Amino acid sequence: MEGDVKTQPASVPCVKGNDMKNDNKPRYDWADVTEEFMTSASELQMGELLHDTGFGLFEAMSAIEMMDPKMDAGMMCNQIQRKVLTFDLALEATWLEGHSLAQTVFTNLYLHNPYVVEDRCLKAFSILMLKLVDHIRDKVNRAGVFEEEDFQSMTYGFKMAADVTDVRATGMMKEVEDDLNRILKMTRSKVGEERDEQTEQEHERTNALFSRVKFIRLFFTTLLSFSKEKCEGIPQAQKLIGQLLELLPTIRDTICMGIQPDNKQVGKNDYPTIMGFEPLVNQRLLPPTFPRYTVIRSRDDALIHIEGLLYRLQIVTTVPELTTFHIIMEAFQEFSKSSPCVLSRSILQLTLLPLNKRVFGVHTMVDFLKDTIRNFIAPPVLSQKSALYNNSQAKQYVDAWFVQVVRPFTSLVQITGHNRARQRDKWAHILEDLSALQEEADKVDACLHQILTKLEPNRQHIACLGNWVLYHTLQAMINYLLAGFELELYANYEYHYVYWYLYEMLYSWLINTLHRADNFLLENETMADSQQKGRSNKKNKKRKRIKTLNKEITLAQAGQQMFGGYYKAVMGFRMDGKMHQPEFQFDNEEVRYSHRFQPFTSVSTPPYIHYAQYKDMSDMKRYEPDATAVNLYGASCKCFHQAKVLLESFQNPSDEVQAMIKVAKVNFVVMKILMGGHKQDSTDPPIFDFTIHPVYPTIKMV
Repeated sequence: MEGDVKTQPASVPCVKGNDMKNDNKPRYDWADVTEEFMTSASELQMGELLHDTGFGLFEAMSAIEMMDPKMDAGMMCNQIQRKVLTFDLALEATWLEGHSLAQTVFTNLYLHNPYVVEDRCLKAFSILMLKLVDHIRDKVNRAGVFEEEDFQSMTYGFKMAADVTDVRATGMMKEVEDDLNRILKMTRSKVGEERDEQTEQEHERTNALFSRVKFIRLFFTTLLSFSKEKCEGIPQAQKLIGQLLELLPTIRDTICMGIQPDNKQVGKNDYPTIMGFEPLVNQRLLPPTFPRYTVIRSRDDALIHIEGLLYRLQIVTTVPELTTFHIIMEAFQEFSKSSPCVLSRSILQLTLLPLNKRVFGVHTMVDFLKDTIRNFIAPPVLSQKSALYNNSQAKQYVDAWFVQVVRPFTSLVQITGHNRARQRDKWAHILEDLSALQEEADKVDACLHQILTKLEPNRQHIACLGNWVLYHTLQAMINYLLAGFELELYANYEYHYVYWYLYEMLYSWLINTLHRADNFLLENETMADSQQKGRSNKKNKKRKRIKTLNKEITLAQAGQQMFGGYYKAVMGFRMDGKMHQPEFQFDNEEVRYSHRFQPFTSVSTPPYIHYAQYKDMSDMKRYEPDATAVNLYGASCKCFHQAKVLLESFQNPSDEVQAMIKVAKVNFVVMKILMGGHKQDSTDPPIFDFTIHPVYPTIKMV
C-alpha cells in the first residue's frame, strides 16, 4: 500500500537515490540486537565503561536507564501504594508555586478543566488563575532575563483559558467578590446585637474567602497595568499594590481556616496531599530524566514571598522617574542586590524597555543615551552652542556610531536583570563588545576633533565619546571581579592579586576617567558661560553638574582605598607568615592568575596586566626597600581611615555606604592593633568575614 514503511535486506542501503524521486519517506531495516548486546555487555566487569568514538563519558552520563525510578521520572507513579486522584475527586483548589507548571500549578486539579466546575466562585478563580499564569509566563519570556534554574516556561500542553478575555475573567471575579461582600454585610454584627456562633463563623470564613478573591483579582489587574504603553498604567499599579498590601494581614490571619494538608507519613517517592491536589497527576508528562523533588512552599512562606514581590513592584513603579542611563544602571544594580524573583526582574526590564524598544515606551534609546553623555562629559558634537552640532559630516559620523551603541548598552541593562550567579559570566562576555565600541569611539573622536579645530580652534574633541565608553568598560570589569567575592569563588591565597588589580589598575583608571570627564564638563560650562549673560543662573547650573560627578568620584576613591587597605593587609599577613601559598602538584599561581583575569585580555584599554608584569609592579621592595609587615599594617590602616572619611562625607548615605563605613571602622581598629604587635608570634590565618557586606569583609584575628 502506498506510504507503508518497507524493509530492506541489511546489505541494501536504507534509502536509494533513485527512489527519492518517487518517495521521500526513508525505508528502515529493523533488526533485533538484544541477544548480541547482552552477550557483549556480559564481558564488562562491574564499574567498567565501554568507550567508543560515538559514545564517550558525556553520552554515558547523559544516558537514561529506562524504568529505573532513580533515573526515569515517569516510574515514580508506580512506586506509590495509593490511588492517584483525578479531577472528579477534587473539591477545593489553591495555587502553590514551585519549580514547573506540571509539578506545581497544575497539581491543582480544577485547573485541568475549569469550565466543568459548577461552583461559581471556584470556576472564576480557576479561570483567572490560568490567565494569571499565562501573563506571568509571557512577561518572563519577553524580558528574557531568566535561566533554566529561574523559570520553566513549558506549559505541557495545558490550555490557559485563551478563549476568555482579560476583561471577562476579571469581571467574573468581581461578580463573585460582590456576592461575597453582600454576605459579609448580612452577617456583620450590628451595634447592640449579639451574633450566634454559626453566623460569626460564616462571617469569618466569608471574609477569608473575600480577601483572597479580591487579592487575586487586584494582583492580575496590577500585572495588566504594567503592560500599558508609555508607562501609563504605573499610577494605577501604585494604587493597586497599596490595596494588595492592605489585604495581606487578613489573609495571613486566616491561614488556619479551610482544609489543611494530610498529616500522614509519606515515603521517599510519595508527596503530602491535600483535597483538590494530586502531586503526581502530571508525573508522566515530565521528560525521562532525573526526577526533581519539588518542595512546595508552606502557606506562611508563600505569603512572605508575595509580600516581598509587592514591595519590589513598588520599587519598579518609581523607575520612570529616573532621568539618565547612569542613574538607571545604578538603580537596577541596587535592585539586583536583593536577589529579586524572576517576575519582578522581568517587569522591571519591560518597564524600562517595553516591546517597542523605546525607553519607557517614549524615548528612543539613541536620544536617551545622548542626554546621558551630555550630562557626563558634554561633548561639543552634542552641544547646540558648538559649531560642530550642525555640521553635516560630524552628524553623519555620530549617527553611524550611535547605531552601534544601542545593542551593547541594551545588553548592559539586561545583565542586571539576570540572577546574581549568571551576571558574572555576562559581565565577562560584554567586555569584547565594549572594547570594539571603544575603538570606534576613539576613531570618531579623532575625526570630530579634526573638524572642530577648523571651526573653533580653541576647543577640542579628544576622548569624549571614548571616555564615556571606557567608563562603562571599567564598571563592567569591576563588577566581574566583585561578583567573584559575592559568589565566594576566590580562595584566601588569591586575594592579594585580586585586590591589587582592583586597587592599582581598575579603580585608578576609573578615577582618572571620571576626573577627565569632570574637567571636560567644567571647560565646556565655562566656555558656555562666557557666551551668555546672567551669571547667577550659570553658576547654579554648573554647580549642579559638577556635584553629580563629584559623588561618583568620591565613591570610586573610597572603593580604591578599601581595596588598597585589603591588599596591603594581605601582603602584611603573607610577610608575617599568617597566610601561606599552598603547594599544588598540577597548578601554580600564574595559572590561577591568568584564569581569574582571562576576560580582560579582550580589552585594549585598560591594557591587560600579565602575571610577569604583576609580579614586577607589585614588588614591595622595589618601592619600599625596608617594607615590613608592621609598615604594611600601617599603610593598610591609613587606607581604611581615608575610605571612612570619604564615605562619611555623604549626606543621607545609602545602606551600602553605611555598611562600608562600618567595615572600614572595624578594619582600621584591627590594623591599628596589629601595628602595635598584637598576635605577632601567632601563625593563625586571619578570618575574612563577609557578614556585613558581601564584597568588603571585616578582618578578624583568631
